[in-house]
Amino acid sequence: MYIIIVGGGRLGYYLMKALLKEGHEVLVLEKDARICKTITDELGSVCFRGDGCEAATLAEVGTGRADMMVAVTGDDEDNLVACQVAKHKHNVPRTIARIRNPRNAVLFKKLGVDVTVNTTDLIIEVIEHEVPTHPVTQLLTLDEKGLIIVDVRISPESSSVGKTVKDLSLPKESKLALIIPNEGNAHVPVAHTVLQAGDQIIAITPSENKEELEAALGGM
Repeated sequence: MYIIIVGGGRLGYYLMKALLKEGHEVLVLEKDARICKTITDELGSVCFRGDGCEAATLAEVGTGRADMMVAVTGDDEDNLVACQVAKHKHNVPRTIARIRNPRNAVLFKKLGVDVTVNTTDLIIEVIEHEVPTHPVTQLLTLDEKGLIIVDVRISPESSSVGKTVKDLSLPKESKLALIIPNEGNAHVPVAHTVLQAGDQIIAITPSENKEELEAALGGM
């Protein structure tokens, strides 16, 4: 994903590093020349000096091709304006804004901001929900049974591609409940069902077997 972060302060800096580590293309927009230089000296050309609230600046950094805008300045109004310009002028599909005043959350929603958050961890959680970067996502915990329901995406490099369900080395007490292919209808897998790249699988497994299930279905 190409993600633009408005604000290179402490929150923007750590968020940028986390997203770069996840393999995303990230650009920080920062008005303060000193902050921008510090980021550039450490991480290279990932910071652009400019005002993320200005349409011309956003156009200059290619906001039209961005998948997401995350505005994390210390000013709620600036974050709102940056998200609105990105969404309405440059058609960015998803906008996330940091808010310092919780009472602004309803207003931001009414004005078109998709998500409002106020910590780095919450922002990363939202991004991972929108575009999962890991092959296995936990959907639900069944506390009384010690089981979890997970969403597994089969990558093209997975060792499970081309295998039938009966040939998989699934962990004990793990079941494949549903397969949602790229094309065609969702269906309940049977022993001879062949897994294909891009399949989305809903599975049930004991919580302690999550990593083993990932190795069986999403592993290389």
